[in-house]
Amino acid sequence: MNKNTINILEYNKIKESIKNYALSEIAKDMVDKLEPSIDINIIEKNLKETTEARNIVDRSSSVPLHGLTGIKNIKDKLGKGGNLTPEEFETVCGLLMDGKRLKRFMADKVDTAPNVGTYALSISELSEVVEEIARCIYKGRVDDRASSELSRLRKKIAILEDRVKNKLESFLKNPKYKDYIQDSLVSMRNGRYVIPIKNQYKNNVEGSVHDMSSRGSTVFVEPAEVKKAQDELNMLRIEEEKEVYRILSSLTAMLEDRERELSINIETMSYYDFLFAKAKYSKSIDGRAVKLNNRKFILIKNGRHPLIGKDAIPLNFTIGDAYKSLVITGPNTGGKTVVLKTVGLLTMMVQSGLHVPVDEGSEFAVFADILADIGDGQSIEQSLSTFSSHIKNIISIINSSDEHTLVIIDEVGSGTDPGEGMGIAAAVLEEIHKRRATMLATTHYSEIKDFAKNTPGFINGCMEFDINTLKPLYKLSIGKAGESNALFIALRLGMDKALIERAHKITYKETKEYTEYKPEVIEYAKASDEIVKQHKEVVEKFKASDKAKQVLENKKLNSKFNLGDCVYISSINRTGIVCELENNKGEIGVMVMKNKFKINHKRLSLFIEGQELYPEDYDFDIVFESKENRKKNKLMNKKHVEGIQIETNK
Repeated sequence: MNKNTINILEYNKIKESIKNYALSEIAKDMVDKLEPSIDINIIEKNLKETTEARNIVDRSSSVPLHGLTGIKNIKDKLGKGGNLTPEEFETVCGLLMDGKRLKRFMADKVDTAPNVGTYALSISELSEVVEEIARCIYKGRVDDRASSELSRLRKKIAILEDRVKNKLESFLKNPKYKDYIQDSLVSMRNGRYVIPIKNQYKNNVEGSVHDMSSRGSTVFVEPAEVKKAQDELNMLRIEEEKEVYRILSSLTAMLEDRERELSINIETMSYYDFLFAKAKYSKSIDGRAVKLNNRKFILIKNGRHPLIGKDAIPLNFTIGDAYKSLVITGPNTGGKTVVLKTVGLLTMMVQSGLHVPVDEGSEFAVFADILADIGDGQSIEQSLSTFSSHIKNIISIINSSDEHTLVIIDEVGSGTDPGEGMGIAAAVLEEIHKRRATMLATTHYSEIKDFAKNTPGFINGCMEFDINTLKPLYKLSIGKAGESNALFIALRLGMDKALIERAHKITYKETKEYTEYKPEVIEYAKASDEIVKQHKEVVEKFKASDKAKQVLENKKLNSKFNLGDCVYISSINRTGIVCELENNKGEIGVMVMKNKFKINHKRLSLFIEGQELYPEDYDFDIVFESKENRKKNKLMNKKHVEGIQIETNK
């Protein structure tokens, strides 16, 4: 099946969902390898298995499956000359016991699942293997009961260990060695029991040094009186290891003799895991099996896209009888693309032996290939590279199309000049139809509706739209073309009737009168009225601001004084410097002896012009602002400083 289509239809997401229900890695690998089949007999068999497994899941929530963790590595080790570990034998034992339980579980399911139920008959219980492993292995180690020799050796080891420990404890309690001992503790180094002795006294204790602390203050000494016993103990441990190795070799050889039965058990258990993963997924999406045919006929009753779930609007769809090519039109976000993906993905799932979320009576055709081109055909900013990519894909679709192909194309001919795009769309649809492929396509071009209506083998379809609520219904209607609702929608939203009629004439080259909706129906006009109101308020503020600015400019032009002018103040018989221009009250800011005053302009007369006192573009902040405020202002111009303030005396 076409890999590009698998990605476009998000088939791999379905497999990821199924994998969540599988216990073993082997079963998950089987799901990963799951692909649509083109053999109707194999598909029917796989669907039947899924149905039978679903029947069992519906009746029993717990199926005794084994997770098969580590089983693959165990199987790979057999016949390679090595022994399995006690833990691995316990894993094999668990598998065999679960296989026995599964066999009994399936024994009474033959009526419900005649095929799936009988698969368990191939499981070998290997009771003698289970009994031998259970006798020899206990809690991750070879048990004493595994052989009489092992039991004898371990008893002697236990006796000798007690003897050595008792001698060492006597050594620790001996007053003779009290000052020599670092800690009253028996430890083990290099498989020998030792006593921690202070380094300076190591020559005072007869024995062998086996280790030293990291600082060198302590040496670990094996006292001479326990050396002989420990030598004997180590010999016994070597013999114990040989006996354990012999027992594990015997068990491994026994499993290797049953390797074929074990392999069948693993294969059966993993296949059951795979089947029940499909069955559990079927239950999660409320799926069911469908009827199959080779006559390229599809009938979907209340189908839902499995990745959308129960929130999906049910799809009723048919193709392949009176027509083999369906062209769907309708507004953006109306669900056209979802229809295409639903039909394509459900077909792919059915051919993979999976249940699909449809009602009883649904029927699917088996196709040799599914070819799809679905992209962002709704974007008016499509780049040339995107358009080129679509065209290349469509060329390959045309060249691959035949009577055994399902073709799915979304927004055919989009992404280029509307006139040329419509021509491309019609030519592409015509060519694919000539090649006898079953085809679903969507388009925005109104001309394609007439093409589909007048071309044998084609039929129009549309996504329904509620003109009263201005909302898509996400329902497919086959047999009628989708109408352009743009002018009606614009009229309902409050656009002027004359504009609508002019738009109709430009578009359709004919005159038409539009009947206005009743005022109470046009509820959306309220939002437009609010926007107009806000706009008028903003314009009034703008005009007022502009007027105030003009008044200020006029005052500046008419003002007798400029910043920096030295003026005579008649009321106090002193001179000062103009630090603020005249305000709307006729007051001018004058600095006298570092103090600022507001003085009516009538009480002032020019004494010396500022241009004679200061150079051009002089920074008057040097005169009018304090040194502290100038520093603060310079700092605040560079960056924001939390808490800093500039105080002025007005």
